[in-house]
Amino acid sequence: MTELRGVGIGLGVAQGPVVRMTEALPAPENTPSARSVDEERARAREAVSAVAAELTSRGEAAGGAAQEVLEAQAMIAEDPTLQDEVDARLDGGSTAEWAVHDAFAGFRATLEAVGGYLGERAADLDDIAQRVLARLHGVPAPGVPDPGHPFVLVARDLAPADTALLDLDRVLALVTSDGGPTSHTAILAREKGIVAVVGVVDAAALATGQTVVVDAAAGVVTSDPTDDERARAAQRAADRLSADTAPLTPGALADGTPIVLLANLGKPADAADAVARGAEGVGLFRTEFLFLASSQAPTIAQQRESYRELLAAFPGRKVVVRMLDAGADKPLAFLNDAHEENPALGLRGLRALRASEDILREQLTALAEADAETDADLWVMAPMVATVEETRYFTALAREYGLKTAGVMVEVPASALLADRVLAHADFASIGTNDLTQYTMAADRMLGSVSGFQDPWHPAVLRLVREVGSAGAALGKPVGICGEAAADPQLAVVLVGLGATSLSMAPSALADVRATLLTRTLDEARLLADAALAADDAASARAAVARLADTFPQH
Repeated sequence: MTELRGVGIGLGVAQGPVVRMTEALPAPENTPSARSVDEERARAREAVSAVAAELTSRGEAAGGAAQEVLEAQAMIAEDPTLQDEVDARLDGGSTAEWAVHDAFAGFRATLEAVGGYLGERAADLDDIAQRVLARLHGVPAPGVPDPGHPFVLVARDLAPADTALLDLDRVLALVTSDGGPTSHTAILAREKGIVAVVGVVDAAALATGQTVVVDAAAGVVTSDPTDDERARAAQRAADRLSADTAPLTPGALADGTPIVLLANLGKPADAADAVARGAEGVGLFRTEFLFLASSQAPTIAQQRESYRELLAAFPGRKVVVRMLDAGADKPLAFLNDAHEENPALGLRGLRALRASEDILREQLTALAEADAETDADLWVMAPMVATVEETRYFTALAREYGLKTAGVMVEVPASALLADRVLAHADFASIGTNDLTQYTMAADRMLGSVSGFQDPWHPAVLRLVREVGSAGAALGKPVGICGEAAADPQLAVVLVGLGATSLSMAPSALADVRATLLTRTLDEARLLADAALAADDAASARAAVARLADTFPQH
């Protein structure tokens, strides 16, 4: 028996035989082609087009966040610049296989150097290139195997195209050696409710056929478990299944302290699932879906209809809409097409909106009109606010359009440290833990090589959360969490202890967080928060909270 540790996603537990991910195709040799340039060009174009169509089709079948990721991959596959690079190599007499391999590798290096959103897309290029090569060779693309029985999938990491369409009747759990709590694999696993432990450094030691227990709550993968351990895991899985079917109740702690549980949504069509899972409203509605697929900004009428559909799904409930958060990982040519050496620190979020204020005003107009036609409690917030002046600017502008509740996203350490002054002008604050962690730890959240730093359990990040929570309590202003941290049940309790009054997450995470909150009182949550703050690093914070939690009585 061996225990391997990583970062667990959710509270699930599963067991079964290991099946390792299919190995990648070998790099082709650079040998002259026996075909004409035109023949090789036709082969390359057909293969790329077929792969792009397959990715788009997979996205449509998967829906949700997976669809957005896969559609982005399809666009990259057919990027004109990449096509030019392939053509240049074909003109030199290369085979289509070599031209694709070498062009994609070069493009990958370019995107990695840019960093941010494009740096993340660089990793996707490996998956796209492998699919194109497989098409050229006439063999199945490397990916998730199908052994004909349920299994635990072990991989270095999963491409979005693989995660999107996992057969949940066969894949019992995921174990990856790479990635962190905000990686694509983690986000999509959480969205689908898959038991997963990511960042398991020694996962390569697990062999196909070996039995493992994957305990996401503990972040542990146990190989060759004893019969007793397997029985305990099976009982926990059964208990958790029962909890998932328990009656839906508002979020609360064991002592009755209400903690509002909200959903993060990417488009209005996602609302029905959130309501079915017990979301008490929406803590983060990302408006980017309206803009990212367009070469120009959508009209006020187009926006109004989407906002009206969303708000109509939550009558009488809070719906927090984030204004367009473009730039950095979501570039838009019509908003900011200037080259930036470091887009994550450039003209993004509210900065980009102020530079194109007409887009911001049109968005506020559409929201105000949708609000007038529905009965939801609409709140609006500005992304990437760094200063008190920016807070004053946005809240004044929102009120100019008759929007009564205006707040800010706290994603930059500056706004967290000045939270008392920011909240003097804003009606509420919502902490985006993904970006707050990135900027606090100086670690690009899209870059796998520094994923170990991208952990919201780090005491430096938690101190900033406490600053905001304390300011909110002193001023009587709500403080929400809408980053991935809110979906971590144990961390959710800590965040409440730091002053969070609401938690917003992927709808699939609501049941686990709701159940965990009911096991702790507010006093216990504060003690757990103090234990996490006293630690030196993220791992120590997790361990300290786990040790202390074990000493508390059952509620």
